[in-house]
Amino acid sequence: MADFQKQTVQWFPGHMAKTRRIIQSSLSLVDGVVELVDARIPYSSSNPELEQIIKNKPRIVLLNKCDVADPNATRLWIDYYKSKGIYALPVDCRTGKGLNAFIPTVKQALADVVEKNNNKGMSGKALRLMVVGIPNTGKSSFINRMAGNSKAKVADKAGVTRQQQWFPVGNGIELLDTPGVLWPKFEDSFVGDKLAFTGAVKDEVTDIETLSCRLLEVLAKTRPQAILERYKLDDIDGLQGWEILELIGKKRGFLIKGGEIDCERTAVMLCDEFRGGRLGKITLELP
Repeated sequence: MADFQKQTVQWFPGHMAKTRRIIQSSLSLVDGVVELVDARIPYSSSNPELEQIIKNKPRIVLLNKCDVADPNATRLWIDYYKSKGIYALPVDCRTGKGLNAFIPTVKQALADVVEKNNNKGMSGKALRLMVVGIPNTGKSSFINRMAGNSKAKVADKAGVTRQQQWFPVGNGIELLDTPGVLWPKFEDSFVGDKLAFTGAVKDEVTDIETLSCRLLEVLAKTRPQAILERYKLDDIDGLQGWEILELIGKKRGFLIKGGEIDCERTAVMLCDEFRGGRLGKITLELP
């Protein structure tokens, strides 16, 4: 258990290169791009190749799951995107929070496109946007909310969307759905950790105990109070991740035969509670 720092997250979805080609080939069909990122990890949940792929297309970033992210950090991220000339909105696609600002933002971001269409005598031509993002950032939930139906498949598991689909969402706007896209390797291994913490990487390809120990070490440095309050612990100062995990398991009464702590059950519970916001509104990276 103490050797968990030596382990790394390994995951190489085979549909990645195909999705990259789909995005590139579909760009000529759209006027702009909507990118969904996880508001808790906007940097790590954004594909680093996207800017190069979409080139000059207008881009709107939706900081999804803002309900479980630190609102002060989210404001910093919105200011950051604004400084880059990118429109950004804090949203929660499951509840619909913030999505009422989406259509006005599209009209604003694509004002030049609307003007060109009007000048060509194509007033009222539909504005088409491609929806992109890594798996589990909420693309299907977003499209279902906007389209008012459940045709896009929704799941908590990473990477369920597979083929392209068009969805009219009213106000002369159509959305093109694309499969989730990730990239094959990271320069910074901590990016992979943060994606796994938030559930963007399938739990099946990670060691859940290793993952929870890493998460606890991050939180112990940045938000120790969240751990102390949630799990009614007295002190975790100077403890390693696995030691904190055992304290939590003991406190919750997760024991197996012989009185040994059930670390796997504790780890699953911890990751679920972090992802569900039960440790508080936490953002793991700032611009």
